[in-house]
Amino acid sequence: MVHIKTDRLTRALSRDDEPAAYMDPGGTAVFDTLDCYNNRLLPEGSGFDDLWPGMGNPATGPLYINGAQPGDMLRIYIEKIELGPVGILDRGNSPGAFKGMFDHRVLNRIKVKDGMLFYKDKFSMPIDPMIGVIGVAPAGEPVPTMTPMDHGGNMDCTKVEEGAALYLPVFVPGALLSMGDLHAVMGEGEVGNCGVEIEGQVTVKVDLDKSMDLRFPMIENDDKWMTVAFGADLDEAAGKAVKQMMEFLVKVRGLDPDDASMLLDMACDLIICQIVNPMKTVRMELSKELLEKMALIQ
Repeated sequence: MVHIKTDRLTRALSRDDEPAAYMDPGGTAVFDTLDCYNNRLLPEGSGFDDLWPGMGNPATGPLYINGAQPGDMLRIYIEKIELGPVGILDRGNSPGAFKGMFDHRVLNRIKVKDGMLFYKDKFSMPIDPMIGVIGVAPAGEPVPTMTPMDHGGNMDCTKVEEGAALYLPVFVPGALLSMGDLHAVMGEGEVGNCGVEIEGQVTVKVDLDKSMDLRFPMIENDDKWMTVAFGADLDEAAGKAVKQMMEFLVKVRGLDPDDASMLLDMACDLIICQIVNPMKTVRMELSKELLEKMALIQ
């Protein structure tokens, strides 16, 4: 088992990053992660003045997968997400739907214990851990860990969770996989500013898939296939998510294009993942059971 600790952090995913570790396909890796604020807001008495520009969303890594080559896909099965005891929920200078609504900043430290989080003394709710930033190195220029693109990155998708498999295209030898920015819980759309940002540890099993020749992220869980797409606005992201699901159905699953398009209208759900990052994220979901029924009558 490979264990990558938080002494190896990056704020831009790059083909030039020196690997923190090497692993054969089929192996298991553990990534320790800081929260999106480098844990700087965890100590009592700390505040926004303890942050500095450009420090956000550190990702731990990268992990070099032996034998991974451009054109392959990584299959990253998320075995376990363990969280720290305190999360950060804040409202700063929000780029989301709250932009311009507030003239003051708010910082809350959220206790996390026994599968629950506790908002002040007002209410509690179950945690639902997810990975906000997970990606490989892009083929071209480095991409900041604040930004989602086809290599993954800051997707902030709630379905990147325990028990799911994330597929990422490989753009450079070794793939160079990094991750961070865990959330204890986050509402779909991340509409205001953030989820409950938290440090933690992620255990993944990483395989190579040389048969699914796609150049965008996909997620598979027990029930659904999902495409994840990005754009400068939601219209662009949504259009990409739909076209990518079409490509998956036709190219990988062998559906007739007309049938695939009808299936998207009848049964696919388009869901906003986040509206606060430099690129917006949308996913399209399709029932695996329905897809198998469609395939049987082809």
